[in-house]
Amino acid sequence: MVTTAHALVAQSAPKSTHATRLTGSALEIDGLLDDAAWDSAPVISDFVQRDPDEGKPPTVATQVRLLYDDDALYIAARMLRPDAAAIRRSISRRDSESDAEVFTVSLDPYHDRQTGYSFSINSGGVRGDWYHPQDQEGGREAQYDPVWSARAHVDDQGWTAEMRIPFSQLRFNAGDNQIWGLQLTRNMPDKNEKSTWVLIPRGVAGFFSKFGQLEGISGIPVARRLELLPYVTGGLTYRANVNPRNPFEQKASGRVGGDLKMGLGPNLTLNATVLPDFGQVEADPADVNLSAFETVFTERRPFFTEGAEALTGLGQNFINRPVYFYSRRIGAPPRGMTRGDFVDQPSNTTILSAAKVTGRLKSGLSIGMLAAVTPMEYARAYDSLPDRTEAVVVEPTSAFAVVRMQQDLGTQQSNAGINLTHAHHFVDERGGLQEILARDAVSGGLDFKLRTRQGKYELTGFVGGSYVEGDSTAIARLQRGSAHYFQRPDQEHIRYQPGRRSLSGYTASLRHDKNAGYSFWGIQLLARSPGFEINDLGRMPTADDIDFNADFGVRNAKPKQSYRFYMFNLATRSGWNFGGVRQYSNASLNSNITFNNFTRASLNLTYNLRSTSDVLTRGGPLMGTPNSWSITSGFNSRPNIPVTWSVNVGHTDDELGGGSWTARSTLSVRPGARWQASVDPTYTRSTDARQYVTTRSGGSAATFGSRYIFASVERSQLSARFRLNYAVTPNFTVEAYAEPFAASGEYSTFGELAAARSRLLRRYEETGSGAVIVRNPDRSYTVTDGAASFSLPNLDFNRLSFRSNLVLRWEWQPGSTAYFIWQNNRQRFTPFGTAVGAGQLFDAMNADGDNFLALKVSYWIGVK
Repeated sequence: MVTTAHALVAQSAPKSTHATRLTGSALEIDGLLDDAAWDSAPVISDFVQRDPDEGKPPTVATQVRLLYDDDALYIAARMLRPDAAAIRRSISRRDSESDAEVFTVSLDPYHDRQTGYSFSINSGGVRGDWYHPQDQEGGREAQYDPVWSARAHVDDQGWTAEMRIPFSQLRFNAGDNQIWGLQLTRNMPDKNEKSTWVLIPRGVAGFFSKFGQLEGISGIPVARRLELLPYVTGGLTYRANVNPRNPFEQKASGRVGGDLKMGLGPNLTLNATVLPDFGQVEADPADVNLSAFETVFTERRPFFTEGAEALTGLGQNFINRPVYFYSRRIGAPPRGMTRGDFVDQPSNTTILSAAKVTGRLKSGLSIGMLAAVTPMEYARAYDSLPDRTEAVVVEPTSAFAVVRMQQDLGTQQSNAGINLTHAHHFVDERGGLQEILARDAVSGGLDFKLRTRQGKYELTGFVGGSYVEGDSTAIARLQRGSAHYFQRPDQEHIRYQPGRRSLSGYTASLRHDKNAGYSFWGIQLLARSPGFEINDLGRMPTADDIDFNADFGVRNAKPKQSYRFYMFNLATRSGWNFGGVRQYSNASLNSNITFNNFTRASLNLTYNLRSTSDVLTRGGPLMGTPNSWSITSGFNSRPNIPVTWSVNVGHTDDELGGGSWTARSTLSVRPGARWQASVDPTYTRSTDARQYVTTRSGGSAATFGSRYIFASVERSQLSARFRLNYAVTPNFTVEAYAEPFAASGEYSTFGELAAARSRLLRRYEETGSGAVIVRNPDRSYTVTDGAASFSLPNLDFNRLSFRSNLVLRWEWQPGSTAYFIWQNNRQRFTPFGTAVGAGQLFDAMNADGDNFLALKVSYWIGVK
């Protein structure tokens, strides 16, 4: 049964309004609404509540007017409030959320009902802008930074806002009599009230597909849309306690580069960069990784985050689709290494240049293309004997190419797409890089999304392939790597071939979902063949997988006396390799509820069945995994108020004695209109009863002649991220960030896998007639098993880290920005496994570390 609001959205014609052409001189954007031209524009005032009482009239009125000329769209908004003195005027950096009122204009210039832009201003005058790559309000890219203007003003009637959005900052189809999608939103956090021009019920799927229409824009001349952003930066790296023998501890640097943005007609945009600098981007958090798989960090570099959806298509509800393009592969740390008394190893590969073309044609074809080139990188090594400095190649010259195209199908937001990627490394014998990196890696695939009933039902699928070619040593490394482990001795469906010079594979999936309504569900089957490999330019933990997942849930977005929203979801997941071995099976219950005061609570339960892993022995035989269960719960305060907080607690347990406790919390405080402070501490205490240590020869026939050695490791980890921001104006901010980090690991109870497929270990005892383990004075171990004897290194650790930065950001004129940056990185490592406590969190502040000072200035040049 469909509610009245749902039926209204599904059946009635969309709302429509007109923009009036501005005659005479351009408007002054000061937020006062005193220009006479506004009197000629019709008033939009038929807003409706979305929260808290969906469908009811707003408690206060909002009036909006729209004008345009050859260059820009102008918006005026009057937000009335009888209690104007209660309006908060918080100031923060652009795109930041706060406790102030916000007025937002969302546009769908292509009128494709799938993608668009949002522009906002709050009552403190802070602007926000986002590109939405998909038909979702929450799926947005904050790195979209167009050059536009807006001002706000608070008076005794409420507050007012004016916006000027240049057409050069938007992409749309050419032609007269434009029809754009339009949504207007006013959010009042202090009243828990959100009102919109077009009501999009909470239980309905979609965002742009439900917009009203903006008509009347006509006769816009085609603009060149050429923007240049040259920059210059200088930096100094220094260490407080200088080692006089190290020639690399103090160094100065400088760089000149720039960005270019150019319109290729009204539909497409070319973005290019030469020697980009990302010194103002926040550093990655500290991490201790004891697994065989890489840690995945979020992309933060603006060139790669803006328009990322156009290059990946990953936001199209393609669950578990291959990540063909992981942008952090470009400019990643060099893979080669060198040795010396002192080594200056580049932290990242330089990006010589990169360019991308993104946009959407009138035919409904979305295009994303990227090309990038990185140079040969050298590390410098100094040896005191014979007093020589040598430059060693640690990364070859490389070229990367990415293509994503997506064609709309019909009027239900269905589509079909294609991804293609190519990475070419110009490897040779210098530095032995031909033994590390493949020469060529090509991957790609086709995908489709078929939607019916306005997105209520979706059928999605994809098929893809990969091909990697290079020196036989590099291909052998791939076969033996953690994504494949072809050398496994007890598997017949795969075979390690040392002489191979290429590797190829495929992936495929089919999924069906119900997205809207009281109940929702999904079911998927996915396969990745053993030879599928995309890690040169993409990201994939393992191949050789056949995965099945299904979920069913219910939700209610209609407020009741005790709650506003609830959701319960049951899910099950299982996976096999191509040899038919079941690698995991689990069932989970996920739930969350939003109360009438907008606080939220969640509870998640998961149970894992005994299974058999083909990765725990890291290339060895299959190994059993235990039954285990986990529970996590969380509680969050109401968002967008002066003080917000959250608390999350999790616990896991398994039948082998492993388990963990995790506590995580956040606290954000706005003590004044210009100040904002936050902290989010996390503490974890865990025991892994099956932590891989190493592989030794001399094992029994039950483990194919090798010893696969494991231990129990007791780990503790404590970290916190502190932020303190001060906004002098919305365009001049000071941001301080600090992250102390402490982690420990203590190994005990060593043993080796008793037999293939077993979950039990043959323990090494301190005394007895079996295998005996003795700890040596240097903290290493000696194991004696009959006539055989071998050593194990000390793996205990205490790691301390302290990372901090201070960034002064000044947008000294629209689009032009100056940064002053100070970064500090300190760390200490000791070979002991003492559990960390709160008192050790800041100990790393006394350790040696690097300081980096930089000044970066960019200048925006717009060419009409």
